[in-house]
Order: sequence, then structure tokens, then C-alpha cells
Amino acid sequence: MLAYLTNLAVLISINAILAVTLNFVLGYAGIFSMAHAVFFGVGAYTAAAVAIQLGGGFLLATGAGMAVAALISLALALPALRVRGEYFVAASLGLQMLAITVFSEWKAFTGGIGGITNIPPARLFGLELATPLHYLVLTLLCLAAVLAILRLLARGSFGRSLKAIRDNETAAATYGKNVAVVKTIAVAVSSSLAAVGGSLYAFYMSFVNVESFTLDTSVLLIAMVIIGGIATLTGPIVGTVLILLLPAALSYLPGLPSTEIGSIQQIVYGGAMVLLMIFRPGGVWSLRQHEGNER
Repeated sequence: MLAYLTNLAVLISINAILAVTLNFVLGYAGIFSMAHAVFFGVGAYTAAAVAIQLGGGFLLATGAGMAVAALISLALALPALRVRGEYFVAASLGLQMLAITVFSEWKAFTGGIGGITNIPPARLFGLELATPLHYLVLTLLCLAAVLAILRLLARGSFGRSLKAIRDNETAAATYGKNVAVVKTIAVAVSSSLAAVGGSLYAFYMSFVNVESFTLDTSVLLIAMVIIGGIATLTGPIVGTVLILLLPAALSYLPGLPSTEIGSIQQIVYGGAMVLLMIFRPGGVWSLRQHEGNER
């Protein structure tokens, strides 16, 4: 039972990293991306390649993943400078579809459909992380570091610029905000930090394939952010916990066939989203506080 709970906590922490980084562009910058799973995948595949081919430890593999994700994020940032709203959603969706094709077909790097196996355990400062508890501690530390970075950015002048652009891009430009630069930095920061989650996932699972980085994953991350609370620091974590605990809770319902859990889970997700939009559009964590008082 302890091993199961530890495994669940690690996966919740990894997904929380992805949710809070998505919230940085979705909630604070108003950039609705359908491609966040792409950078999750880039971080995972890059970390796996560095660990296997170069023998790199966790820090080197994660740093490489962050750098590659930040570079690829320009493919998302450049459309963001030209289009808004539903047009950007379409552009990010195109990037997601392109990435799935690359992940599936670039067998020399990603292993194709079969993925990459036998990823060695993470090494940190010469120590090998051999147990799930070690990974849980590492994942929580990474989550805390990501939250600290995003909190610093969101509550400083950069965060105020993001919110100004989100609320009225034309007015922000009129008042001297460099919209192009701010958007590009926001997307790059979000993408590179999402790669941290990918690296953690690759080392923890010791296996990665394209199934973990599909459009379904991007949609699920959006649901975590919306259900928890957009433009709050804690809300996406709350949403992640609720969504990932749901399958575990449903599995213990008496008389419920295991084959039906997935369908019921989707029904509950959809119903929760509808009810939240009606009764608490700011999300579970949001108390509709004034701007600047995010928690």
C-alpha cells in the first residue's frame, strides 16, 4: 500500500509541475496552448537520450531537456506574436499533431511507437536514486523550485506585464510593453520548466513512448488548470490532485467493473467542468479575490 501511495504521489507531483507551468501561459499570459504535452515529451526524450547515450546524471539530462524545449518553444511563440484567440489554439494544435508524428516516426531518437526502454536510474551528485521514495523527494523539490520561479516571475514586473497583455494587448503596447518579447519569454519559461516534468517522468518510469505525450495529455493538463483555478499559484496543484485521485477513488467503488472506470471518469471530468463554469468559473481554489492576491 505504501508503494502504491508513493507512486501516486510521484505522478501527482510530476503532473503538478506540468499544470503550474501551463497555467503560467494560460492564466497569466492568456495564451491558450493545446501543445503543452509536446514539451513534456521533449524533456522526457531528451533526458532519456542524454542518460543512455552520454551517461549523464539527472541535472545534465534535465538541463539538456530544458534547453531543447526552450528552443522548440519558439515554434509556438512565433505564432503567438501574430495571432490571438482561436487562431493561436489552432497553431498550437498543429504543433501538437506535428510532434506526435515526430515522436512516432523518428525511431533513431525516440524509438518510434515502441519508445525508449531501460533508462538508467537518475543520479544526483553521484548518488543513484534507487527507490520510489527517493524520486518522491526529488520530484517534490523540483516542484517547489518551479513554483518558486513562477511565483517570482508572476509577482514581479514581468508578471504585471503578462497580465496587462492578457487583459488588453493593444493597451499594453500603447503603454510601452514589448508584447512580442514578453510573450516569447513566457512561452519559453513555461516550456523549459515543463521539460523538468518530462525528465522526472523518464527517469522514474525508466520507459517513455509517444502514448504519454498525446493531445489527450494536453487536454487533461488544461482540465487540471481550469478545475483548480486559472491564474492562481496553488489552483493547478489542487486540480491535479483532484483529477489524479479520481481514478483511484473510483476503483474502490463496490460493484463497478474495472472496464467502466475510464468511461465514468470522463463523465465525471466533463460534469465537473460544466458545473465549475456555472458556479465557480475561477476554479476550485479561486475565491474570486482581487487581481494580485493569488495564492
